[in-house]
Amino acid sequence: NNAYIFPAVALGVMCCGSINIPDELFLQAARRSLIWYLRKISQWAECTPRLSDIQATSVTIAVSVIEKAYELNLATVYPKPENLEQFVKDQLYSTDYPTFIPDTYEYDLSKNQ
Repeated sequence: NNAYIFPAVALGVMCCGSINIPDELFLQAARRSLIWYLRKISQWAECTPRLSDIQATSVTIAVSVIEKAYELNLATVYPKPENLEQFVKDQLYSTDYPTFIPDTYEYDLSKNQ
């Protein structure tokens, strides 16, 4: 719950501007997580998504939460984005930074002699 459900619910709520967070949104997140699990269980014997997949999993669950929030008339972001998955991805914090370290090159001193 702490690694997958709560962050995904928070992401979905923040993206759609839900006016409150009823139990239905947590249930929707749990249902979406269960659907993911049932699809993947035949592929490997893991009970939760891999940690390396946590961002993609959170986006998927958040989209499901947003859809439920719109269904319950809780969302305040209008008009509803056409592509919810892309909308959520656009809201994510990016940890990709440009490097400020100058390029370095190896210099072979033996070629100077």
